[in-house]
Amino acid sequence: MGRHLALLLLLLLLLQHFGDSDGSQRLEHPPPLQFTHFQYNVTVHENSAAKTYVGHPVKMGIYITNPLWELRYKIVSGDNENLFKAEEYILGDFCFLRIRTKGGNTAILNREVKDHYTLIVKAVEKNTNVEARTKVRVQVLDTNDLRPLFSPTSYSVSLPENTAIRTSIARVSATDADIGTNGEFYYSFKDRTDMFAIHPTSGTVVLTGRLDYVETQLYELEILAVDRGMKLYGSSGISSMAKLTVHVEQANECAPVITAVTLSPSELDKDPTYAIVTVDDCDQGANGEIASLSIVAGDFLQQFRTVRSSPGSKEYKIKALNGIDWDSHPSGYNLTLQAKDKGTPPQFSSVKVIHVTSPHFKAGPVRFEKDIYRAEISEFAPPNTPVVMVKAVPSYPHLRYVFKSTPGKAKFSLNHNTGLISILEPIKRQQTSHFELEVTTSDRKASTKVLVKVLGTNSNPPEFTQTAYKASFDENAPIGTTVMRVSAIDPDEGENGYVTYSIANLNHVPFVIDHFTGAVSTSENLDYELMPRVYTLRIRASDWGLPYRREVEVLATITLNNLNDNTPLFEKINCEGTIPRDLGVGEQITTVSAIDADELQLVRYQIEAGNELDLFGLNPNSGVLSLKQSLMDGLGAKVSFHSLRITATDGENFATPLYINITVAASRKPVNLQCEETGVAKMLAEKLLQANKLHGQGEAEDIFFDSHSVNAHVPQFRSTLPAGIEVKENHPVGSSIIFMNATDLDSGFNGKLVYAISGGNEDSCFIIDMETGMLKILSPLDRETTDRYTLNITVFDLGIPQKAAWRLLDIIVLDANDNPPEFLQESYFVEVSEDKEINSEIIQVEATDKDLGPNGHVTYSILTDTDKFSIDSTTGVVKIIHPLDRELQHVHYLKIEARDQAKEEPQLFSTVLLKVSLEDVNDNPPKFIPPNYRVKVREDLPEGTIIMWLEAYDPDLGQSSQVRYSLMDHGEGHFDVDKLSGAVRIVQQLDFEKKQVYNLTVRAKDKGKPVSLSSTCYVEIEVIDVNENLHPPVFSSFVEKGAVKEDVPIGSSVMTVSAHDEDTGRDGEIRYSIRDGSGVGVFKIDEETGVIETSDRLDRESTSHYWLTVYATDQGVVPLSSFIEIYIEVEDVNDNAPQTSEPVYYPEIMENSPKDIPVVQIEAFDPDSSSDDKLTYKITSGNPQGFFSIHPKTGLITTTSRKLDREQQDEHILEVTVTDNGTPPRSTIARVIVKILDENDNKPQFLQKFYKIRLPEREKPERNSKREPLYRVVATDKDEGPNAEISYSIEDGNDNGKFFIEPKTGVVSSKKFSAAGEYDILSIKAVDNGRPQKSSTTRLHIEWISKPKPSLEPISFEESFFTFTVMESDPVAHMIGVISVEPAGTPLWFDIIGGNYDSHFDVDKGTGTIIVAKPLDAEQKSNYNLTVEATDGTTTILTQVSELQMMCLSEEN
Repeated sequence: MGRHLALLLLLLLLLQHFGDSDGSQRLEHPPPLQFTHFQYNVTVHENSAAKTYVGHPVKMGIYITNPLWELRYKIVSGDNENLFKAEEYILGDFCFLRIRTKGGNTAILNREVKDHYTLIVKAVEKNTNVEARTKVRVQVLDTNDLRPLFSPTSYSVSLPENTAIRTSIARVSATDADIGTNGEFYYSFKDRTDMFAIHPTSGTVVLTGRLDYVETQLYELEILAVDRGMKLYGSSGISSMAKLTVHVEQANECAPVITAVTLSPSELDKDPTYAIVTVDDCDQGANGEIASLSIVAGDFLQQFRTVRSSPGSKEYKIKALNGIDWDSHPSGYNLTLQAKDKGTPPQFSSVKVIHVTSPHFKAGPVRFEKDIYRAEISEFAPPNTPVVMVKAVPSYPHLRYVFKSTPGKAKFSLNHNTGLISILEPIKRQQTSHFELEVTTSDRKASTKVLVKVLGTNSNPPEFTQTAYKASFDENAPIGTTVMRVSAIDPDEGENGYVTYSIANLNHVPFVIDHFTGAVSTSENLDYELMPRVYTLRIRASDWGLPYRREVEVLATITLNNLNDNTPLFEKINCEGTIPRDLGVGEQITTVSAIDADELQLVRYQIEAGNELDLFGLNPNSGVLSLKQSLMDGLGAKVSFHSLRITATDGENFATPLYINITVAASRKPVNLQCEETGVAKMLAEKLLQANKLHGQGEAEDIFFDSHSVNAHVPQFRSTLPAGIEVKENHPVGSSIIFMNATDLDSGFNGKLVYAISGGNEDSCFIIDMETGMLKILSPLDRETTDRYTLNITVFDLGIPQKAAWRLLDIIVLDANDNPPEFLQESYFVEVSEDKEINSEIIQVEATDKDLGPNGHVTYSILTDTDKFSIDSTTGVVKIIHPLDRELQHVHYLKIEARDQAKEEPQLFSTVLLKVSLEDVNDNPPKFIPPNYRVKVREDLPEGTIIMWLEAYDPDLGQSSQVRYSLMDHGEGHFDVDKLSGAVRIVQQLDFEKKQVYNLTVRAKDKGKPVSLSSTCYVEIEVIDVNENLHPPVFSSFVEKGAVKEDVPIGSSVMTVSAHDEDTGRDGEIRYSIRDGSGVGVFKIDEETGVIETSDRLDRESTSHYWLTVYATDQGVVPLSSFIEIYIEVEDVNDNAPQTSEPVYYPEIMENSPKDIPVVQIEAFDPDSSSDDKLTYKITSGNPQGFFSIHPKTGLITTTSRKLDREQQDEHILEVTVTDNGTPPRSTIARVIVKILDENDNKPQFLQKFYKIRLPEREKPERNSKREPLYRVVATDKDEGPNAEISYSIEDGNDNGKFFIEPKTGVVSSKKFSAAGEYDILSIKAVDNGRPQKSSTTRLHIEWISKPKPSLEPISFEESFFTFTVMESDPVAHMIGVISVEPAGTPLWFDIIGGNYDSHFDVDKGTGTIIVAKPLDAEQKSNYNLTVEATDGTTTILTQVSELQMMCLSEEN
């Protein structure tokens, strides 16, 4: 969008540019034709006469930027009714646009029909037809030509008789089609009334008196709307009227007020009353009677009703309709009550909420603190061990706890008062691991579950399946043979019931037992013969329980079975001997005896060999060997040697054979046999003896069988335990009191002790740690409830059978400061007259404290910061100590503290509120707010208007606070005050011109008894002048012209303007001011006389005229003004000298120029209007020889017949004076610096006509030797630039070409060999570089002489070095200085051999004089160091360097 706009603007500019330009393509556009504003806002009054010019706040028209313009204005649109005409008026450089109403029969302007016109005015320039347009918005101003009109014209309102004074009761409305002040009007009552007042501008009707239905039921009021213009324009003109009817109704003023007292009926009451409600209404008659009292909320089941105590009574009872459901609302019901009176319309009370409670509960439903209690009990726990304490809240004194019938309740006891559940006897987990108990309150309203978990402990020893075990086995069984198995069972859980086995015999037994399976096996080879045959084992079964293992032992009898495992052994072997041949048959020879360790069967003997003849007989049982057949006859007689092999057998095993070698002897000798003893019998006897010993030991053990598992000792309490202790009642719950330690000499479980409180703990205040015996506090102690306990502490061991001991412990509860003092009342109230004397006692408060001693001693203090009351710290009596004032504070709330006097502990206190209500005494006069009044009032307000309300406040109560107002003076009868409402009214028309300020004194008086009090205030009423300023100041014309000379002194009078105002007084006083125009700040005006003076220097050349907009303003309250345009022309004075275009001119002209060649044009102008184009020019300095002339009128400088010569004068400085024609004339001087340019009108000039030099002879030169310089010729040329550039050449005398000249420097050099006496003449030409070229010639004579003889004295320079100064402007051939040599008179030749940059310097060959050889330029080089050589021509050549400084002294310096 923005881009499109920009392009459009560019296009318009281009169109305007090309459209404006005419064929001649003017470079400068004249300023366009345009109005000072695009739009003008002008005003004209409705109903204006013909040819009335519109008022305009700004200058309307076009500035004439071209003096040739002729402008015409025309309204081209917006004036359809042909009401207006546009006119021109030219003054100075401005063409005013004036618009007026037309004359004749044209329509009249009417603002109410049309209040503005928008005219388009066109300006046309007659010569070029250029146009410009502007918009003129004509605003039609109002005149007061219409009256106010009521709409509607009648009003009606009904008021209750109790309507408060100052209440707005109605609002009337009128309109006036005029605007501004013309549209303003005032409301007023046609006839005066003290009951009502009307606001003059808003139309609001206010009640100012007390209505009384009995006295007046109807008011009919007439209200006027009067145009304010009536006073202004003096017309007694027209107003409108409306009617207001006020109906007074009887008032139902008071709403009923409910007060209620709730009751707590007994449960036994058959028809309980829950609350008594009283309803009051302060109205009289039916309005004050109560129609009904209703329950409007809170009884949604409609269980309650309201019942009048007696017919027509104002007291009601709240009762039940039928039964009330208290269970769903255990905390009670909130009933909302509302009362209605019998008034019309009825008044309703504000709602009142009462809380009715059940006869059963006053503090809400009882609940257990937990829905489920979880507890654990150890199997070790002795009787009376506490399990858990249940608690129901809120806690009532009559609250009791009971078990509901549950299977496990037989094991537990419940403290009905405290809720502590304990066990009656130890509980075994294997019987029941969990108990679920249910506890309820005695009224069965609340219940809770108690879950008791039995903690498994090592309470059971293992139990063998048999009371004794028996087993037998064979001897020689392999090691590890299982002989028997035992088994024990432990009903405990986990490791407490995990059984392992061991053999508990003190003496060694040849058996081992598997610890886990109970299998008994052999650990040695057992021999029936050598070892005990019956073993009694003590087998121990042990659980793995904690803190101790439980163990049990059983006897196991193991019998060893004998096996035939021994071979019979002969007591004697290898028998040899003789028997007589005549041994009789049947006679005993010997007895063989074999012993068998087995005691199973008898040994039997038999002859295995050697008895083939059957000579011998062997008794198989006794072992007696006897002769069976006679040796004397038969076969036996033949043999004299017998070898018998006898064996013995136990039925299975055969003994190693026994050999008896018998020799039969002939002689009668006794039987003689010799045998080897084996010692078997002795060995066997020893073994048996050892076995018997072992057997005897085993029996000894049986005496000590299981002695360690016997519970031999009873626990014993420490003898040092006190019989009684003291405990403070504030000892914290859970803290330890005493360590009831006991001892038991038994070990293991027999010595493990557990503790319980068996009696005396009815309040459940104590608990003893089952394991440690530490007595602790379980629930808070309260000395005030119980101050002494005797506890039965019982200690049990865990042996089987269990043993116990008990001890009584007296606990005395010491007082702690745990009870704050308690006031006998929740709050205290007392009524006191506000004028009660100081030190009067008004009330006594009392508090009690259940604690003992200082803890229960109460002192009183007042916490509230008050200086009015004090309290006796001991008795609690409250006194007045400072005067009271109900009006300052009608009620005092005193916070009273009762504090005990505890010393060791923090003191406790409680507070109570004492409300001291003050009764009123008439001790205050009414007080005006504010103390004095100031009010401004328009002078034209209608009679009956309330201009202010007086406000007096009396802080007393009742009649003492009712205020009545009165005027002490009547303000000359213009004002009145309403005694009830305090309204101050206008009762007589005001006039600012007569009186501007009224001072009234008002009294306010109360109706107190016995004495009434009063006060006064001052009311200042300032009357405000109403704008009666009807006419603005008027100038005789809308524009004026003035003239003033430039350069007049500041404060010079220019002209006087004057305006006229038809109003009188201040409304007609005029003040003048300059507010706009180009001359603001340049001119000032005397505000009273209208004289315009200068306030700044005037200069016509900078500003030739000024516009001023001068305002004339009257001094009215609403000032009116008009303005005039002033055109001031500044007249010229010759106060400016001519001015040249340049301060200095720099022309150039060739020398030798002919006559009348223009040199420069001097341009000058004069800002003064009179002098313009009337200047004269004259050369007044720098032209004595008349080289130049100037035209006196045009200022052109030209050459004259006198020829200019640059070489003589290269610059002419002229002064030209330019003069105007004023009186006196003024002039100015311009400087002209004429530079003369060079012409080649001078030829080069050698310094000498001819040069003659003598040089020492020259020896024959070597080949390729350098040319040596001989001499330098120098020429000068007076011209400059190329005209002075010189070139040298040898014209003649150099036929053989031995000489050479440097064209630029003129140095002549030669390689020629010259002998003494020879002579050379050279002709040398110098040519310049001008056009045309000019030249001159000279001759150089060279005479060669013999070399002088060497000097006797060595030659030397007079100074070690030479310093010379030269100016940049020094001409060629100017001598700079001489190089002097000693001794004087010696012929010498000089040369510059170094440092001569661009050959600017030369040294005279013979004299040593240094000259300028070429023009110098300090900018090019400013310092030269020349090396000068001096020689006397002999072999001795001495050189000396001299330094030459060239000072840079240019022409400018």
